[in-house]
Amino acid sequence: MPSIFIIPTAHGWNFVRLAEPASPREAAAGKAEQNGSWNVRKLQTLEEAVPLLAATDDFVLGLPISAVLAQRFRLPSVDPAEFPEMIRIQIEKLLPFAADEVTTDFELIQQDENESVVSAVAIRNEQLTEMASPLLNRGYIPRQITVYAAQRASTHAPTGNAVLIYPEGETLVYAVTENGKLSLARVFEGGNGAQLQLELPQLRLSAELQGIDASSPNVLLDETCYELRDTVQGILASSTEIVGIELPPAPVKLNLLPESWRRRRLQLVRQAEWRKRLLWAGGAYGALLFLLLLYLGVMRFQIGWFDRSIKRDAPGTEFVRATEAKWKALAPAIDAHYYPVEILEDLFESLPSADVRITAYNQSARQISVDGEANTAALAYELIDKIKKNPELRAFQFDMAAPRILANNHAQFRVEGKPR
Repeated sequence: MPSIFIIPTAHGWNFVRLAEPASPREAAAGKAEQNGSWNVRKLQTLEEAVPLLAATDDFVLGLPISAVLAQRFRLPSVDPAEFPEMIRIQIEKLLPFAADEVTTDFELIQQDENESVVSAVAIRNEQLTEMASPLLNRGYIPRQITVYAAQRASTHAPTGNAVLIYPEGETLVYAVTENGKLSLARVFEGGNGAQLQLELPQLRLSAELQGIDASSPNVLLDETCYELRDTVQGILASSTEIVGIELPPAPVKLNLLPESWRRRRLQLVRQAEWRKRLLWAGGAYGALLFLLLLYLGVMRFQIGWFDRSIKRDAPGTEFVRATEAKWKALAPAIDAHYYPVEILEDLFESLPSADVRITAYNQSARQISVDGEANTAALAYELIDKIKKNPELRAFQFDMAAPRILANNHAQFRVEGKPR
């Protein structure tokens, strides 16, 4: 269902919007009133509707009877797809305009095997453009352009015959409906009792001449014409029901939206959708950029905080480094693991057998070298493996180059160690 209806009234137009409450100031000034979930704003002209609309709004524009030609036709019962062309031909007979200058539409009132009765309406495109120019100039094109009398008929009298009497501008509308479809409509100036005595019988006779049963219709009188109730009842000899504004008007099939407007509206809707997508994409990009800048700001703050912490702790860090260097320098003198006697004892404990002999031992503050000879190269490799696994020698890192094989097949080796 559309969310907005613009319909003609006795004093201009009513702007009916779904679920938008009226402000207290507008309600106090009589410009808007709340009825259920619908907000009604009273407008003098269509120009006042422009600030209330947006390009993406889905709205229906109801036309006054004075702007359209409403006609009832009897057509042969043929394929419904042929009705538009047949109605166009009938409308051309009534109007002195070319077919492309007029927009028409119809509703089926009743149908049997022999004939179909249809309600047809037409409007000149030039007149429609002039009437809707305040909206068109801002790019606001309705989804549907219909006739307000048809909306009222579909709402209040969906079945049977009815007579609708209500004001539009400075005129009074007399509309005959069948099964909720507009059959006959007339507009006359003023609305006093004397004029009704003259006009209503003639209009009733016109309805009967067109085959409309107007003997006992359901008479619907707009609430703004309540003072005419007794007069209307006396003329039509039928009980009269008072009706108010429809919230919302019932949906109708009639749509007088020109094809060029339809295409333009589709383009505008697509442009609005792309604009919305671009706005969302721009918003997402802006949000990502903001988060990136925020992340960079946090990182710069943390880097600055770390730099200040390093500068603040620099004296203590330098003291720890100097102390560590002193301890490393003094370690050979105060740590038993660096004593030559202890190291030699641990080396001899690591000898795999008596076939491995140590021939030279040298030690400085930062290096140990052990020369020796083994009966086989395998024994030399076994020696370096046991040295590396000796827990007492874990303070050093030992390495051995490939042994040199002597003439007697003995292996001469050299093991070097450095403090870890």
